[in-house]
Amino acid sequence: MCNLIGGSRMRKLLLYASLVGAILVTMNVSSAQDFYAGKTIRIVVGFPAGGGFDTYSRIIARHINKYIPGTPAVIVDNVTGAGSLIAANSIYKATKPDGLTIGNFIGNLISQQLFGGSGIEFDARKFEWIGVPVKDHVVCALTKASGINSVDAWMAAKAPVKLGGSAPGTTNDDTAKVLKVALGLPIQLVTGYKGTAPIKLAAESGEIDGSCWAWESIKVMWRQGLDAGDVNIVLQAVPKAVPDLAKVPLAIELAKTEEARKLIQAGIHDTAAITRPYALPPGTPKERVQVLRRAFGETMKDKDFLAEAVKSKLDVDPVSGEEVEKIVAGLFKLDSATVAKMSEILK
Repeated sequence: MCNLIGGSRMRKLLLYASLVGAILVTMNVSSAQDFYAGKTIRIVVGFPAGGGFDTYSRIIARHINKYIPGTPAVIVDNVTGAGSLIAANSIYKATKPDGLTIGNFIGNLISQQLFGGSGIEFDARKFEWIGVPVKDHVVCALTKASGINSVDAWMAAKAPVKLGGSAPGTTNDDTAKVLKVALGLPIQLVTGYKGTAPIKLAAESGEIDGSCWAWESIKVMWRQGLDAGDVNIVLQAVPKAVPDLAKVPLAIELAKTEEARKLIQAGIHDTAAITRPYALPPGTPKERVQVLRRAFGETMKDKDFLAEAVKSKLDVDPVSGEEVEKIVAGLFKLDSATVAKMSEILK
């Protein structure tokens, strides 16, 4: 009898909690509709037009408003500089936290904060994360003209292989620095390029030998070179091989010490899932954060969005805002020895 009474009471409590939750969701949607109707949401992209970050943002902007109460307009602005650091700092410290401005900058900047990079004016743990459209898979692409067509040839190279980079905190910069120390690869980082498109052009002209960044981007923007055999993927900096590149070796499996494996994990793997985040400034009202998180999640499943992504040859493998939040928190729990070594590498 006691169990029956307890069970009945529990069911009533659960029903009550569900009703309260439904009421709160309805109130939030109504409040958001009142706020967003007739407004314009601005997505601030920290990289130039035409690149991977910009392309994802423009496709998202064309579809996300249908899932935001009030159906606001959504536009994209490119605020470039310092490998998207200017955009990240601006979103954090100079943007009104009203839910109308979303930042899209490179997630490696979070590591720069953790490892003592210069110019960081934000605390990544205080951003309101909306989500990530795709997990990156970092690979190293070298030109045929470089004479390096395998990681063994790279290891045996008599002169450092010139890899292009953009700025501290970008995938191409940080990956080169980590692989040089963790694997002992002969690498000369040539940094300062304004994005992956200029890096590609520099490699094709013979100014540099190649670079390391997301396969999701390389396979689209360097498709002609790959198909012609003018570009080779010689190394993957990923936990598990990309299906397209099953025979290309993994950096983590070439590491000879536990320290080297930790460096690759912390410096490359851990940030790959959050390389392309969307974030709101600290202090954004929680109900607007939740509205935009839900809208982002629904957009990632929208058939028109997915069709446009396929047409643009963009992969979609999203990470929710809640998951991003957990990943960021986890990065700040790294052991002190790894943090100290990474700080030395990425300084």
